[in-house]
Amino acid sequence: MVAFAITIAGTAHAQPIDLSRYIMVDLTHELGVSTLAWPGSTTRFRLDTVRATATGAMFNLFTPEHFGTHLDAPRHAAGAGWTNEAIPLVRLIAPAVVIDVVAKAAANRDYALTVADIEAHETRHGRIPAGAIVLLRTGWARYWTDSTRYFGRDADGTLHFPSYGLEAARVLVEQRRVVAMGVDSPSTDIGAARGFPVHALLGPAQVSGLENLADLSALPPTGATVFALPIKTVGGSGGPVRVVAIVPKR
Repeated sequence: MVAFAITIAGTAHAQPIDLSRYIMVDLTHELGVSTLAWPGSTTRFRLDTVRATATGAMFNLFTPEHFGTHLDAPRHAAGAGWTNEAIPLVRLIAPAVVIDVVAKAAANRDYALTVADIEAHETRHGRIPAGAIVLLRTGWARYWTDSTRYFGRDADGTLHFPSYGLEAARVLVEQRRVVAMGVDSPSTDIGAARGFPVHALLGPAQVSGLENLADLSALPPTGATVFALPIKTVGGSGGPVRVVAIVPKR
C-alpha cells in the first residue's frame, strides 16, 4: 500500500490515504523556453548553465511569477493580500469542484461563467461546499501550443478567451466561500474584460487564482482533491505551481 498522512486542521491526528485507490492527474503545463507568455511580456523563462557535464548539472533559473501554469497569490490584486509563503495549506489542498462550460466557450470565445451556470451545476451535482477549489473547464487547454488561438488577440490588441464572469465569481467567493478559483485559460478574467475585475474581487477576499491549467477533462464534477502548491517565495505575488488532482478509482 502506498500511503501518506494528512493532518486534519485543528487536530493532532493524521489520516492515512491509500494512493493506490486514486488516479493521479497532472494539471500543469511544462515550464520552459517555449512556454506561452502573456502578450506584450518581455521577461522570459531562462535556464543559465552553471555546470553541465557527464557527472551532473546545475542551472540558474529565471522566470516571471505569472507565467505558465501559475498561482496568483491574493497579494497580486490586493495591497494587504497574502503573499506566497503566507497562504495556509488548507487553501491550497482542498476538494475540487469542476464546472464545465466547454460547449459554451466553443460557441463564444468571450464566454464568461454566469450565476445560472453555477446554479445548473449545483442542480446536477449538489451545492458547492465552503472550502472548495473551483476549476472552470473551458476546453482552452487544447490551444496551449498555439498563441494566436489561446490568447485570441485581435487587431486592436484585445484578447479573446473565456473565463469567470464577475457576478459568478462574486457568488463563489462571497456565498460559497471557495478558497481558490482556477481555469484552463490564461486568466481568471475573460480576455476582453476591461481591467481585471475578477482579480480585484479575489485579492481582498484572500482567494488565490490558478491560471493556465492543463486539460481538466479527466476530473469529475465533484469528488477529486486538488493539490496546488506554489513556489514558496517570501513576499511573492504568485509563481509557478504544480497542480495535481487525485481522483478516486471507480
